[in-house]
Parts: sequence; structure tokens; C-alpha cells
Amino acid sequence: MSPRTEARGPLLLGVRHHGPGSARAVRAALDAARPAAVLIEGPPEGDALLALAADPGMRPPVALLAHVADDPGRAAFWPMAGFSPEWAAIRWAQARDVPVRFIDLPAAHSLAPAGGATDGTEGKEDRRDGEHQGEAHQREEHQGEALDSVRLDPLGVLAEAAGYDDPERWWEDVVEHRGEAGAGGDPLGAFEAVGEAMGALREEYGAGGHRDLVREAYMRQRMRAARREFGDAYAVVCGAWHVPALRARTTAAADKALLAKLPKVKVETTWVPWTHRRLARAGGYGAGITSPGWYAHLFAARDRPVERWLTKVAGLLREEDRQVSSAHVIEAVRLADTLAAMRGRPVPGLTETLEAVRAVMCEGSDVPLALIEDRLVVGDVLGEVPDAAPVVPLQRDMTRQQRSLRLKAEAQDRELELDLRKDTDAAKSLLLHRLRLLGIDWGVPVASRGSTGTFRETWRLRWEPELAVRVAEAGIWGTTVLGAATARAEAEAAGADELGAVTALAERCLLAGLSEALPAVLRALADRAALDTDVAGLAKALPALARSLRYGDVRGTDAAALGTVAAGLAERICVALPPACAAGLDADAAAELRGHVDAVHGAIGLLGTAGTDGLRERWSAVLGTLAGRDTVPGLIRGRAARLLLDDGRLPPEETARLMGLSLSPASAPADAAGWIEGFAGGGAGGGTLLVHDERLLGLIDAWLVSVPERAFVDVLPLLRRTFGAYEPGVKRTLGELARRGPSGGGAHAAAAGAGAGAAGFAPELDEGRADAVVDLVRLLLAGAAA
Repeated sequence: MSPRTEARGPLLLGVRHHGPGSARAVRAALDAARPAAVLIEGPPEGDALLALAADPGMRPPVALLAHVADDPGRAAFWPMAGFSPEWAAIRWAQARDVPVRFIDLPAAHSLAPAGGATDGTEGKEDRRDGEHQGEAHQREEHQGEALDSVRLDPLGVLAEAAGYDDPERWWEDVVEHRGEAGAGGDPLGAFEAVGEAMGALREEYGAGGHRDLVREAYMRQRMRAARREFGDAYAVVCGAWHVPALRARTTAAADKALLAKLPKVKVETTWVPWTHRRLARAGGYGAGITSPGWYAHLFAARDRPVERWLTKVAGLLREEDRQVSSAHVIEAVRLADTLAAMRGRPVPGLTETLEAVRAVMCEGSDVPLALIEDRLVVGDVLGEVPDAAPVVPLQRDMTRQQRSLRLKAEAQDRELELDLRKDTDAAKSLLLHRLRLLGIDWGVPVASRGSTGTFRETWRLRWEPELAVRVAEAGIWGTTVLGAATARAEAEAAGADELGAVTALAERCLLAGLSEALPAVLRALADRAALDTDVAGLAKALPALARSLRYGDVRGTDAAALGTVAAGLAERICVALPPACAAGLDADAAAELRGHVDAVHGAIGLLGTAGTDGLRERWSAVLGTLAGRDTVPGLIRGRAARLLLDDGRLPPEETARLMGLSLSPASAPADAAGWIEGFAGGGAGGGTLLVHDERLLGLIDAWLVSVPERAFVDVLPLLRRTFGAYEPGVKRTLGELARRGPSGGGAHAAAAGAGAGAAGFAPELDEGRADAVVDLVRLLLAGAAA
């Protein structure tokens, strides 16, 4: 039987999405049949956009994007590559002025909330966070949707019937490596065979779920309309699974009944760039393929594809400084041909080619092979759409700024180093921060490799196709990036329930230069701060405010009002923290508060440099209270003492006295161990402090040997966590000091503050020896500054 029913029906071309063999076969079949119209599986809302496919600015891979007009997050994509059969059919029709139309179920129905006549399946699920309904649509169709409870992979079944254990390898042999007209010279033969095979599978496994039935009913209705206009002289390009259903004899009344009362919403459509990586099945695309880069090569290289591919591989490896010569390419071609012949394949496939590359060019290593698979087998090709494609005004403003700042959207990761003292770099930073506030994460801040100063920023950029949906969603906030980000920030400030959320928003506004949004954010911040009585919540909020003041200074933003709020917040923390730390805290709560003490200490250091008079002194008094109050957990007392010592506000003699009290026999071993962890733990130079202060080391040594055996087992995990964080050199030095013991009476003498220290250390600074190295240090520092 021909693909034309009873030799007179329309030309039904069942394809696999994104297959170069299918694309070539479709083109050959259309050349042979010369239909008067071409109908393609896809949303009819895309008909108005088909003319753009012929625009010189359109470069696949691209995708039709449909989204609900008042809810852009509810969206679907229909991706097409240059080697997709649907794209080949579109371009064939446009080159010959043949009408081309989409005939699948409209997106207006498929994106509507589930319900009505669709029994809950037609809504295509609400996948707002990057999962694409158009992709889900194709996954169900081609990669395994069969009956309500049975998932079927049609290619897998056919491959197994043919004796293959790999569906991809079977598909390559029977389709991708065929000539356009096949071995027998019949351009329609392959479609006839695939249609009959799908008919047998549907007889065996069923016709699919209700969703497929509804879609196929709509496609038959569109075919009836085409028959009234063109007779049977039209072609249909659709998924092979649907061919038996479209060929079947059904009544218009039955199809109309299936389509009755479908839910409907208003949708908008456009073209958006797509990527080869998003076509890959490994990226989560159900209708995806394993090797889009390889398929693109097969479609473009009409002769000697293996030789041309291996030449590309050699070029990539040379770029990575690997020694690959022409002889390697010749030998790899020979090996691939040999492997294909041994396996009975018509020509080498991707498997044979990669095995040859691994053996000849990679010397058996999987490391360079992984690079080849990532860069060439999959690839990061990003398509382009013309400026004439419809977009929301926000998208146009963003595109204008991208071009003016020379920030090209690319599919692969790239790092961008910015110096905020330069006007262009500062503008790039503002754009990226504003987009992030709008939920468009094109760039993500990362740690800088070089300078960690506030004038430097490092971003990792990567454009993903679903960001087009995020831009459409953000369009409700305004027509420009600045206006939309300002409106979004004001709305978030008004709706924020927690103080921490508002402080984080204030920081983001300063980073994004949203000066018009700051008054609303600061009002919300002051209101939340006045109502928040939880010291932990206040402590979480203060560091973000301190950073905001610093960033505001760096970026030239007026943040004086923010300083007033931060100072008030710090004063409330100073009042509320001591009672909160003395309220019978358990170990977990004490550890959390210790973290807050560290964060507040750093924040007050920043606020002090911002001109907040007397704040550091008040905070030091709070730390003194915490360090000397025996009702405060040892972990917090020890940390407070350490912070005061580092700031030069606690004399060494007083530090030794506090340590002696905390490590006295009257203290519980667990509380004493907590004091040691707070004072000498946290990786903040505690080990170095003990190396250079023999009195403190002696106090710890004396306490350690006095701990009863049973109590020692309980405190050992705390001690191991404290001392295990030290650098290896510090641990070796401490071990040597503990083994040798200080001169003049050992650890107990040190505990009493006696005598000179171990070799190389003294209780007091030797100013004469220190002066001897001043000139050398000055010379070293001058060289580093140069």
C-alpha cells in the first residue's frame, strides 16, 4: 500500500522528529509528489509566523513559543533544527510558493487548565519552571507514550524486532545512512514501511491515551478542510505514530464530538532561539536525540561525512594543545570503516567513529573523548531569530542593551570579569543584576579568581531557551529593564513578610542601581524592623544592610537612609543579644547564635567605617558582657573573648584569666570544650594564636590532662572538630610543643604564666630582633605594590 490511501489519498509522511535522514527523505518525497499544499504537525497559531522562516535572519535551531497571554509562565515550545523534517518541509514549501500550515491541536486548548472534555490530560501539566509543554507533547508522542498504563518506545520495539539492542543504531542503519530515495530508488518506500510498522504497533499496544485521540481528531478536521481546498493533492508531515490514525476512515461527527467543550485560553506565539544542547535527550527533552551535533553534521555534509567529521575532531583537539596530525585522521577513518564492516553496518556510525577517535586520537583516554562528545556530538549551537519576530517590549529593550554593551547571548558557559570603575563594565553589572531581580538568570555571580575587592565582579553567563519565557513573564512589570525591575522591587517590598527578605531586597536594589525603588524598600524595611523582636531575625538582617552600605558607596548610590536603619537595627541587637544568649540554650541553639555573633561582628565593623559613631564601643561592651557571664554557653563566651582579643580590646592577661575560669575544675567538661571551640575553633587563626601564645596553650594543656576519662569521651568530638580544622603545619607545631612542653616547668607552669617559652618563642616581644627585619619587610611590600 502506498502512503496515499487507496492510491488517491493525501501524501502522509510519518517522521521522527529531528532526524537528518527523515529530513532528506521528506525533501525527496515532496520533490517527487509535488503537492499543492503542505500540512505540518504544530500549533495553528504559528501559521502567522511561518513567513519568518524564510527571513535571512532566521537560523535554526529555533522553536515556536506559545504562552498564555496573561500568564506567560504557562508556555510550550516546538523546537526545530536545520535537520528536522518539519523545518525541511517548511523551507521546501516556501521555496516553491506552496501553502504551508500547522494542523496540530491549537495551543489555545493545550495550554488551557485541564478539565472539560479532556478528562484532565489535555492541560499538558503546568510546568512553569523550565519544563516545556511542547517538549512534553513530543516526548509522549515519540519516546514512549502508549496506553494509559503502558509506556512504549516505538523505535525500541522495532529495533528489537530487527535484532538490534540499540534503537539509535538501528535508526541510523535503516534511515540516517540511506540515500534520499533509498536503495530501491523509491522516495516514498521508507514512509510506507514506517507507516505499516506503526499501524502494527498500534494494533498490538493500543492507539495511545485520550490526549492523542483528541490531537488526531483535530488533525483529521484540518485535513478535511485542506481536501475541500486542494483535493487530495496535499502532503502531511507528522509524527510516524499518528500516520495510521490520520489514514483511518472516521466521520467528521465523531471527531467533532471528541473536540467538543475543550477548555480554551488566549495565547501569544513567537519564534525564539534554541540550542543543540536543548535538543539532546540528556537535557530532559523527551523527544530529544542523543547526538544533535552529529546529526547536524550528517545533514550538512553530503559526501564523505566520516572524513569531514574526523577532521573537525582533529581541529578541536589541536585547539586543546593535543598533538593530532593528518596521519591520525587517516588512521581513524580506516579504523571506523573496519569496525563498520565487521559489524555489518552500511557505513560507520557515531559508535564506530567515536571508538576510532578514542583509540587513535585520544590514546585510549576518556578525558578528551568527553570533550569531543560535549563540544561536537552535542554542541552549543545557538539559533537566531530575525528582529521582525514579535516580542514583548521588555525583550526589545533588553536586546538593545545587550547590543550596545556587546553582551552576546551564547549557549555555552563563559565567565565575564567586570571592573566597576569602568563605565561600560558598571553598566553591564547593572543590567545583569536587574535581570536577576526580574527572574531572568542569564548571568550568575561567582567568586572572582583574582581580586576580591568591591570594585570587581565575576559573572558566569549562559543563555538558555527557557529564558525567553522568563522575559515574557517579566514583561508585566514594565516595558524597559529599569522600569520593570523597579516595579518588581516595589511590589516585593510591599508583599514581604520577613525582615530578612526586605534587607536582601535592599541589597539587590543597590546592586542593580534601582534608586527609584529604594524609598519604598526602605519604608518597608523600617516597618519590619520596628515590629521584629527576634534577635536571630535582627542578626540575619544586619549583615545584608552593612553590605548594602558598602556597595552603595562603591557604585555611587546614595544610601544614607539605609545607614540610619542599619544603625537602629544594630542598637536593638546590642540590647537584645545578652538576654537571648543566657536563656538556657541547647547546643544547637548556641551554635546558631555563635554564627549570628560572628556575622554581626563583621557587619558592625563595616558600619563603623561608615561613620556610625560609638557603635563599635557599644558592641565591644556587649561582647565583654557575653565573655564574662557564666550563664552564657561556653561556646558563645569563648567566641566573644576571641573577637575582643582579635580587636585589641581584651588584654592577654584578661584573656588568660577568662580561659582559666572557663577551664577550671568547677566547669562542666562539655561547657569547657565549648569554650575552647568558640575561642580557638572556626578556622579563624585559632591554631596560630595558640602556637604564639604559650600561656593559652598551657591552660588548654593543663585542662585537657585533668578531664576525667569518662567525661573526655563525651568532649572528644568537640575537640576533634576544633583542632581538626587547623592547617597541617599548625597541627604539627602544636603537637611538637605539647610533646616537648614549655621550658621552666611544663604545661602547669605555663598555666601559671611562668617562665620563658619553648625554643623560638618568648613571653614578650623582642623589639630588637623585630626591628632587624623592618627594612626587608618594607622592601617586600614595596615590590608587591609595584
